[in-house]
Amino acid sequence: MANERGFIQVASRYSVDETLQRLQAAFAEKGLQVFTVIDHSGEAEKVGLKMRPTKVLIFGSPKGGTPLMMAAPSLAIDLPLKALVAEDAAGKVSVTYNDPAYLKDRHGVPGDLIKNLAGAGVVIGKAVE
Repeated sequence: MANERGFIQVASRYSVDETLQRLQAAFAEKGLQVFTVIDHSGEAEKVGLKMRPTKVLIFGSPKGGTPLMMAAPSLAIDLPLKALVAEDAAGKVSVTYNDPAYLKDRHGVPGDLIKNLAGAGVVIGKAVE
């Protein structure tokens, strides 16, 4: 699932909007905060451009993320976490997010702290299965 650029992509059998709803519900159930949703395709449409459904969900936990940023301040550029929910040219929907191992290496996060991010992937996987 992870690739050399540090992304993990999970297929969703739901539409972009239903995937977003499922993710939001799953994050709320786990006590994670949804900060916002950026509707890239909706904003493109407002300026007369056509884009396949593409939205980014920004989520996280100050309790989990703050210790990480204190240990590796540059991690703040990648936190809160983001989940890209997009439909490809074939109509298939997927959720893409940063691999915690990639973030660990990129920012020099201590190994014992990166576990604070690892659970998000499990939540995402269960939400779209």
